[in-house]
Amino acid sequence: MTGKDQDTEQRILDAAHAIFLKRGTAGARMQEIADEAGVNKALLHYYFRSKERLAEAVFARVARGLFPPVFVILASDDEIETKVERVIAHYLDTVSASPFLPGYVLSEMQHHPERIERLVETAVEAPAEGIALPVVAKLGAQIDARVRAGTLRPVAPDQFVVSLLSLCLFPFAARPLLQVSLGWGQEEFAEFIEARKRELPGFFLNALRP
Repeated sequence: MTGKDQDTEQRILDAAHAIFLKRGTAGARMQEIADEAGVNKALLHYYFRSKERLAEAVFARVARGLFPPVFVILASDDEIETKVERVIAHYLDTVSASPFLPGYVLSEMQHHPERIERLVETAVEAPAEGIALPVVAKLGAQIDARVRAGTLRPVAPDQFVVSLLSLCLFPFAARPLLQVSLGWGQEEFAEFIEARKRELPGFFLNALRP
């Protein structure tokens, strides 16, 4: 593939990324993606063959930005406090840069469950089945050590991870409701997320301390 071809393919993928996240796969139209990319519709089919293949390419790119970094953080030798801070910073920064992302991911999982396993495998370059088990085992060992030391309450590692990620993602998933009910504009919501980045680690960790 020539440099020009790669540039065109990347421009189409960037346009599809923006449209799919905003509209969802079902709501996205190939013509809208072509217009966003500044190409004719035939080129979309030349590079990606079908809307389904383009959707898979977008989801794989989204998944690579969300899943592997968290696995790396949680599997590291960092202390639990550092892991919590790093996961929160990663998720809040990543989703702040792409506010439609949570709704898009949830929609994809609900409407296309048959392809989630394949797409996750593409994103993390490993079999999806049991992919989180080593991470959970390592985190569980850390938690057990802290419980024995009396500095942490007992908590299952899977509950730990799901609770942490939920606290990160909920404000974005509920953004329209929060903005209407609290009278926020975009600036106020952005300020809330910056404050949350500072406050959430302590809130989460304090809930686990004896």
